Amino acid sequence: MSVMSFLGAIGAAQKEAMDADDRVIIIGEDVEANVYGTTGGGKTRQETGDFVQMYGRNRIRNTPISEEGIVGAAAGAAMTGLRPIVDLSYSSFLYMAMDQLVNQVAKNRYMFGGQASMPAVFRSAMFYGLNTGAHHSDRPYPMFMNVPGLKIMVPSTPSDAKGLLRTAIDMDDPVLTFEACILWGLKEEVNDDEFWLPFGVARTHREGTDVTIVAISSSVQEALAAAAELEAEGVSVEVIDPRTLVPLDKQAILNSVAKTGRLVVVEPAHRTCGAAGEISAIVAEEVFDSLKAPIVRLTAPDMQIPFSPALEKQMYPSKDGIVDAVRRVTGQARLVAVGE
Repeated sequence: MSVMSFLGAIGAAQKEAMDADDRVIIIGEDVEANVYGTTGGGKTRQETGDFVQMYGRNRIRNTPISEEGIVGAAAGAAMTGLRPIVDLSYSSFLYMAMDQLVNQVAKNRYMFGGQASMPAVFRSAMFYGLNTGAHHSDRPYPMFMNVPGLKIMVPSTPSDAKGLLRTAIDMDDPVLTFEACILWGLKEEVNDDEFWLPFGVARTHREGTDVTIVAISSSVQEALAAAAELEAEGVSVEVIDPRTLVPLDKQAILNSVAKTGRLVVVEPAHRTCGAAGEISAIVAEEVFDSLKAPIVRLTAPDMQIPFSPALEKQMYPSKDGIVDAVRRVTGQARLVAVGE
């Protein structure tokens, strides 16, 4: 075991995959110089050697600034035997490649009757909470949940990021990975050996009996902090991280809600048509009789992200907001005195 950052774990997974399979390539804008995209274990280039020298420019390819072209090239490479990892930088850049992603990457395996595979991974970074403004702060994973043929992962810890990415690279289907940049510096012990985590299997970070919190991406850390505070008040909180949204581990969520009878869903994306809404609908349809209180969704509001740091800070679910929501669903909301 070694202590790795979230970003270092991603680099380690990519390096392991490239060592294991010479069909794995990395393409994208400035990937030759982009340390986080190409260096293993979060170490500097001086510590690991030049990645381009290690694997050659046939496997580490800088591309023109054309997201549609990058994704189209990756699709063709995947269909003809390579296993590309595509670094698309900001997640909002996915929009420029929508035609390729939706009409080619997602559909071609089906359209070719299974005769062609699409083993491609598309990495994108969600820069919300970092004052990058409306054009660079998007969290678009719910949009792509609506596209059949795409698998979607939203890891919240370094270990999950490494294990899920190794699985994604080995898949014959296209995978979109959404990394919350505010998690890049998060560190924990990660297995140095190769390991793979299955898609469609949620992680229960802590067990509880009073309320279930299903948290997505960076909201997991906020939920864990809230659960620790609520424990001191005698409220037992179960925290579940789906880790992948397509496929979604519905059974883990349903089993938890059947046990606790209460559900709070937390995610940093917009409210309308979000993952929180989908999870809430699944629970309402399948274990409604187990609910002891209305389902609560905590999300970002349906508005553009302001440049102001003070205003943006209020956009996303926080520990305090989660604590308040749990108190409400458990009937323990405090009466606030005038002037408090």
